Amino acid sequence: MKRKQQSLQSIIWKEGKYYVAQCLNIDISSFGKTKKEALKNLDEALELYFEDAPSSLISRVEKPEVVQLTLQHV
Repeated sequence: MKRKQQSLQSIIWKEGKYYVAQCLNIDISSFGKTKKEALKNLDEALELYFEDAPSSLISRVEKPEVVQLTLQHV
């Protein structure tokens, strides 16, 4: 079977002592002790996901940006 190459966008941040990597096109994330490890683990998670899911489920993400929200709660 011919493999289709897909361009996906992801973000990575530090949470405690781990890095979290999240794909913005598909709601999948993973983590690792380093950025490199978190991205490698995300890549593996996406490969497993696409074994059973069609690539047509990929959402298009254009110009993502990080914004800060302030929530007030009791």
